[in-house]
Amino acid sequence: MGGVGLIVANSIGKPPSPARGSDVFVAAVPLRATNGPPQLLMSAAYSFSLSWDLQHFMVLSISSHPPSQVLVFDFQPEDPESVYAALAALSGRKVPGVVQTRKMNKLPKMRCWRVGSCDVDVEDAIHKFNSNWDTDLIVGQHDCRHYTNGVVEYLTGEKFVLDRLRRSQKSIA
Repeated sequence: MGGVGLIVANSIGKPPSPARGSDVFVAAVPLRATNGPPQLLMSAAYSFSLSWDLQHFMVLSISSHPPSQVLVFDFQPEDPESVYAALAALSGRKVPGVVQTRKMNKLPKMRCWRVGSCDVDVEDAIHKFNSNWDTDLIVGQHDCRHYTNGVVEYLTGEKFVLDRLRRSQKSIA
């Protein structure tokens, strides 16, 4: 993957034009783990770009309507730092999950990619998408990656966006 954060500067340098609606981004952050050695391992793996799969993916959107704000949409375990949730997740069992919507002041500087735009009210669209999303999280079958792919497809029409981003990361590694 290389240590390069693939962010397209001219996608971020100016706000989206009103005709385009909202810009849609995918961001990756380190997986959360229990404090101590598990958290150190996750942070090291993320810092050294050791594995694409050891990241938490989420969808971000910047609205074109003033005031512009960054909205974050993601799916994760209800208690991502619980050792019991981690053991259940690693063994392929269901873990109670939660879809979240929150605000950020600005886009992350690294591991954030513009993936498209949409002409719908993003918050309304996400509310509709989330109302049909099963919140039982199963790592590798129904997790943040599937949520991210689903939200991006729902908003932009692009299927399997994480596969495309992963290929582009390998090409610069």
